[in-house]
Amino acid sequence: MKPDTISLLADHLAQARLGGDPTLLPPEKLQPGTMAEAYKVQDAIHERLTAKGYGPLVGHKIGCTTIVMQEYLSIDHPCSGEVFESTVYHKNADLKLSDFHRIGVECEIAARLSSDLRPTGTPYNRENIGDAVGALMAGIELVDDRYDNYPSFPAPTLVADDFFNAGVVLGKENKAWKTLDLQNLKGVMLIGGEEVGRGKGSDILGHPMEALAWLANQSISQEKPLQAGTFIMLGSVVKTVHLEKPAEVTIRFDELGEVSVKFA
Repeated sequence: MKPDTISLLADHLAQARLGGDPTLLPPEKLQPGTMAEAYKVQDAIHERLTAKGYGPLVGHKIGCTTIVMQEYLSIDHPCSGEVFESTVYHKNADLKLSDFHRIGVECEIAARLSSDLRPTGTPYNRENIGDAVGALMAGIELVDDRYDNYPSFPAPTLVADDFFNAGVVLGKENKAWKTLDLQNLKGVMLIGGEEVGRGKGSDILGHPMEALAWLANQSISQEKPLQAGTFIMLGSVVKTVHLEKPAEVTIRFDELGEVSVKFA
């Protein structure tokens, strides 16, 4: 994509997060044709949102790491976005439905890095990536359907806009996570106290660390290695639930605890 095309698409996609109407499908001539182009547009959107007060980028989200989400979105591979500091909440959050276009919630495991994941000459995998993880935590990803008709949007265009991300709620950090059976770690999501879905760690690419390894390798290929201190949302074990009215959402993972968000 040419720089002026990237700029035009970034402006088009960013406006919905800056108080504008839901995003219309951009003209085909503006759409990224590959994921590599999508991530270039994503970078341009980040520059715009940072300049408008969103603050620095402090984390990452990975989408479509589970069968339930791949089937839901008709995308058969992981995708990633980044998360702004101003959209990170801790343990319990109180938000307004009116601050979003059509808010959805997801049930996730999040990882906090204790060291950089730089090139080593060998690709990262579930066995060799754990030493860089300082803690795991339960988390809710906030996903906003800020599109006029998102099923009509090609995957690269959605990825360019951080793949629906609108923020996260992070739980208490568990630094003794290596003692846990991550594949069998069970997660559940409740809305108004009623269960709406459940899953387990092995739903995430067979093992949660596989998702982190995927992002680490992708980030290296983009010459932007993951850095210590950042967090990564590893993917939802429950199908996205969109909220149409005020509600309280709680997610809970065995031995990682729970987090909640209340929408008024």
